[in-house]
Amino acid sequence: MQQPRKQGLGSGDFDRRDFLKTAGATGLATLLSTPTATWAASEKPIKIGLVDPVTSTFAALGESEIKGARFAEAEINKAGGIMGRPLQLFVEDSAGNPGTAVDKCARLLSQDKVDFLMGTVNSAASLAVSQFANRHKKVFIVTGGHVDSLTGTSCNPFTFRTCSTTWMLTSGDFETLFTKFGKKWYFLTTDYAFGKSEQSDYTAQIKKAGGSVAGGALVPVGTTDFSSYLIDVKAKSPDVLCLLLAGNDQVNAMKQIAQFGIDKSIAVGGALFELEQAHALPHAARYGWWTMEWYWKQPNNPHVADFVKRYAAAHNNEYPTARVWFGFATTHAFRLAVEKAKSTDSIKVVKALEGLELPPEVALQPHTPMYRAADHQLLISMFPGHVNQSGKYPDLFDVSNIVPGASIAKTPQEMGCKLPML
Repeated sequence: MQQPRKQGLGSGDFDRRDFLKTAGATGLATLLSTPTATWAASEKPIKIGLVDPVTSTFAALGESEIKGARFAEAEINKAGGIMGRPLQLFVEDSAGNPGTAVDKCARLLSQDKVDFLMGTVNSAASLAVSQFANRHKKVFIVTGGHVDSLTGTSCNPFTFRTCSTTWMLTSGDFETLFTKFGKKWYFLTTDYAFGKSEQSDYTAQIKKAGGSVAGGALVPVGTTDFSSYLIDVKAKSPDVLCLLLAGNDQVNAMKQIAQFGIDKSIAVGGALFELEQAHALPHAARYGWWTMEWYWKQPNNPHVADFVKRYAAAHNNEYPTARVWFGFATTHAFRLAVEKAKSTDSIKVVKALEGLELPPEVALQPHTPMYRAADHQLLISMFPGHVNQSGKYPDLFDVSNIVPGASIAKTPQEMGCKLPML
């Protein structure tokens, strides 16, 4: 059954109950509303459709992407819009479901006449919307779906990606986990494209380094009881428990790992960790070594400090997360590309996005991210480190290093991307 339509912005990573606790009834209404244009009626808006899970286990991450996109929208319009035209964002709830995501994209094109598409947190939804966008020749920038194949073997001319690949995520902290804690690993992996891609990438690196996989399990999305998996973990006694889950599933698993005391005897870590998750965890369940894709605490970077100050002032002293940055940077990428192309024509915008570098006030990191022309992947920095267990919000993670994406990303040829000519 098709879900009732919601207008506004969205995407995320916890269940609806957690999302409502975080956003509140008023906050939810604000996130899902489409702002009324205040420009002259003669000024035709440039419309972006954002499809993200506002409900489901991915809701909290979606909330952050929505807020980042909205923040960019407000600042862009305050500064005069795009080529003198207002920017207007429309949001649909994918509920973390690929079929629903495609249905909502179809509605955005037919009913709202959007010029471009962005969003998705769930990698399966990212792949589905990517295929839809290619069929309809509409530019789609993925904000938060990481599966390698998206800008690899399944790449297409109309899809770009702002977040990293799973290869970049795993490469960000593999060496630290392997050399610091040991060669024998156990995987708890979310049972869809994202988790499987992460496990495949880590396994390739483990084997190359001479390590071994002691065991593992594929965990259905929405799992709440991890006890049977954790009993097996204790029995196999690996050096590293590699947790490749997402959203509320990861929060629940980390709570139960702490209850079992596993984090005291086995190193726990993984590819991706989010400030949203760290904030949702009780003190006892904050642990582990992970990779962040962006972090607010970057000393000696005045652009980051200014962004954090502006964002916190607009959001009741809430700090921006990587997901906020995804929404913010992607919205600005569309602005930059349209201004460069001097057009909203999708093919012209594709050409403008290819090789586009994000300026420092949008990049908000020490290295310059660029959308590679050969596969449309943005080469962002990785922020590996460990949870700051004694820290208080927002200082919940200690970054050990900032790794330029270009230094660890596979080449387009290695990723298997072959883009046809437009």
